[in-house]
Amino acid sequence: MIGGSGLYDIDGLEDRVWRRQESPWGEPSDDLLHGRLDGVACVFLPRHGRGHRLSPSHLNYRANIDALKRAGVTHVISLSAVGSLAEDLPPGRFVIVDQFIDRSFAREKSFFGQGCVAHVSMAHPVCPALGDTLQRAAEDLSLPVTRGGTYLVMEGPQFSTRAESELYRAWGCQVIGMTNMPEAKLAREAELHYATVAMVTDYDCWHETHAHVTVDAVVAVMQANAAAAKSLLRRAIPAVTGQGCAANCTHALDHALITAPDARDPALLAKLDAVARRVL
Repeated sequence: MIGGSGLYDIDGLEDRVWRRQESPWGEPSDDLLHGRLDGVACVFLPRHGRGHRLSPSHLNYRANIDALKRAGVTHVISLSAVGSLAEDLPPGRFVIVDQFIDRSFAREKSFFGQGCVAHVSMAHPVCPALGDTLQRAAEDLSLPVTRGGTYLVMEGPQFSTRAESELYRAWGCQVIGMTNMPEAKLAREAELHYATVAMVTDYDCWHETHAHVTVDAVVAVMQANAAAAKSLLRRAIPAVTGQGCAANCTHALDHALITAPDARDPALLAKLDAVARRVL
């Protein structure tokens, strides 16, 4: 579980312990909270750190995903506060997104590079089986949920201009946020099952009859969303184990590496020991 704005801890975990996880990619956002939920081993990472110390542009996305992989994580449920770009997605609604448009520009976006090049498919960037599980859990709890939608990832930390908000609406995007890219790309490179629950806090700034987004307004909705999100996790996680996956998430690297084995950089390969251990 990766907790977004307003989610810095998870209730209900048994045998809770915070553990520091080293990564060759640098410092993760925080220590990892290990525990068990209905017998399922779980790991929680507060994306912005406890106390919300880190802005979206300053997160070490590679270290976060690498740390989760090293901790034994196989499935990632990403929780993210977002603005709505659609009239029918009001504040308080949860959206289980299925697509992203990445407009971020100041972040490291791949584990691979000079010395070991890989091109990983992102045509279907989330795990449909994990999305199904989250949808069922939300419906069982009678939470307001929409399945499917496109998440526009902006750089931030400023909110959108009105012109930008209208542009993204014209592109057919449903929600806008600042954190799920390159997170989703890196999770795919690490061959993890990944799904996003986007929690709507506001209407961005396009809506004629709603006040422009402010931090105070976002925080008020965010606190209510956080409580519902914790209930959603408690319901969904026991159903995750044993689920199938038609998207082949765990074999994303099967045909991705293009650098010849004898031309690969040993130093980079050493850093990839967790992310790409299956193919290396």
